Amino acid sequence: MASVGDIDTHFPSPADAGNSITQNGFKITTRKLPILKSAPIEEMSSKLGITPPEMIFGDNSVSIRHEASGWEIDFNAFDALDRVDKTGEAMLKVAYSKEWQRNREKVHEGIREVVKPFDWSYTTDYCGTTKSNVPTFQPSSKQIPLGLLSRHDPILFFDEAMLYEDELADNGITMLSCKVRVMPARLLLLCRLFMRLDDVVFRIRDTRIYVEFETGEVIREYVAKEEKFDVVKNKLAITREDVPEVMRDANKLSNLLPVVTKINESLTLGGTT
Repeated sequence: MASVGDIDTHFPSPADAGNSITQNGFKITTRKLPILKSAPIEEMSSKLGITPPEMIFGDNSVSIRHEASGWEIDFNAFDALDRVDKTGEAMLKVAYSKEWQRNREKVHEGIREVVKPFDWSYTTDYCGTTKSNVPTFQPSSKQIPLGLLSRHDPILFFDEAMLYEDELADNGITMLSCKVRVMPARLLLLCRLFMRLDDVVFRIRDTRIYVEFETGEVIREYVAKEEKFDVVKNKLAITREDVPEVMRDANKLSNLLPVVTKINESLTLGGTT
């Protein structure tokens, strides 16, 4: 997989190094910079082979590095977009409307097919970019221990970085963001893609990275959820929720969308014992 380091954007200066904390041999770093300007966007588009989203934060990233082994996992916009389907096989179809009729082609039986040679919803199954070949994630039955994460442990570090966002020609929203919280004994990172295409579909793609500092155990969980727009709308109609507001809230929608894919992996690094 290509690395964001291959993109000759405006390389952040040392002053843009971001915020970081080192806890039990793990260094966690977040970097948040302004939206990319036209020149680096054009270069990114050329290297990716697709048109980037409307708002792309190409210099933003969240990373976890194990200092002793050099193992690192990083979350960034370029590598996430490099996982977007570029064959056109995943193109979504949207309900017929005058706006889409003016701007797209291939009308068939009242359904408009969006003619772009890639998944224009920018749906990605990105699970992070690892910077070391050893050790590697292996399939695992281990689950993230929600009980430990629900404890009222002090939060030593918390941050969130937006990676990209697009309003899908005013027909919805796609956004990819990454947030991390560090406690004294463990950390949890969540990289979430949220996509709503009005009258068509809701999607959530969550990648969670859990690290237990004492044992050096790292669990990666990827969960994909998806449901038709009308099904979600009907579920919300029988509640007392503010429907338009909930449709913009991925946290509330997550419980309404069925799981279509779940993959668990793990690896072990040197712990603090």
